[in-house]
Amino acid sequence: MGFILRRLVFYFGAFLVAVVINFFLPRMMPGDPVDAMLAQGARFTAEQIANLRLTFGVDQPLYQQFFTYLGDVFTLELGNSTFFSNMPVAEVLGNAFWWTLFLTGTATVLAFIFGATLGIVAAWYRGGKFDSFASPLSLVLQATPQLVFGIVVLFSLGVTWDLIPISYAYDPELTPTFSWEFIKNVLHHSIGPIFCIFIVQLGGFLVPMRNNMINLLNEDYITMGKAKGLSNTRVMLNYGARNAILPSVTALSMALGFVVGGALVVEVIFNYQGLGSVLYNAIINRDYQLIQGQLLIMTVFMLAFNFLADVLYVFLDPRLRKGGK
Repeated sequence: MGFILRRLVFYFGAFLVAVVINFFLPRMMPGDPVDAMLAQGARFTAEQIANLRLTFGVDQPLYQQFFTYLGDVFTLELGNSTFFSNMPVAEVLGNAFWWTLFLTGTATVLAFIFGATLGIVAAWYRGGKFDSFASPLSLVLQATPQLVFGIVVLFSLGVTWDLIPISYAYDPELTPTFSWEFIKNVLHHSIGPIFCIFIVQLGGFLVPMRNNMINLLNEDYITMGKAKGLSNTRVMLNYGARNAILPSVTALSMALGFVVGGALVVEVIFNYQGLGSVLYNAIINRDYQLIQGQLLIMTVFMLAFNFLADVLYVFLDPRLRKGGK
């Protein structure tokens, strides 16, 4: 319990630091929401510009804006978006949240399952044909930007061969319902983006899992398990993988925490209406309220999943239960 309480205090401090960064980061960009409107060709009189700055709250000194922002954070008031027709930020993010959760959440979980499993097998049969093929390939995949995969998949599977849709989460003429026709259409539209995110993240889980497993294969308890006559599968999974997976749990928690940030590049390439596209439009249009709202949600999710990983460590590692360290 002492370990968990210490982590709670740590994450609360990290949250306060992140709140400050979330405020100043958008304002470090040149311009403000009104300047973004003028840059796009909007025509206003001097009086209208002054009224807009008053409405958006950017006419105040920076320190006043900061204290107003702090009050909004702790009252859960995210404000209104200047880009999305003055819609409440909570509504804009809520509409995009489920699409991103489905897209990046599915890709991340699949990448973890396949990556960790392949990493265990590659480590157990290290130096073999599978390891010699899978490990270098995963490093290449891990180092390749999502932008490259996104463009290649879009033009090859979407444009050239017309196998997948090239934009939107579903056909615009369809009405969102729980019918099989709509679900099938959503799944069809998600193939390209999910594949791009999955293939990049796969190496990020495979390589660390393989390395962790290799470091443990010479431990005494692995040798003891083999000496007892246990099957290779049982020793590999129950003795090796169970201990090697601890660092991968942290990697998974961080990946899940980034889920709500959306795969910005992939979502923009496929014109997918998730949080990544929302954040992109908010940055382009200097929509401070929307940027702050999304960064705040990303921060909360990141810290929450990291705290969850710490709690899982307590259950997975007996040393933490006994010593609390």
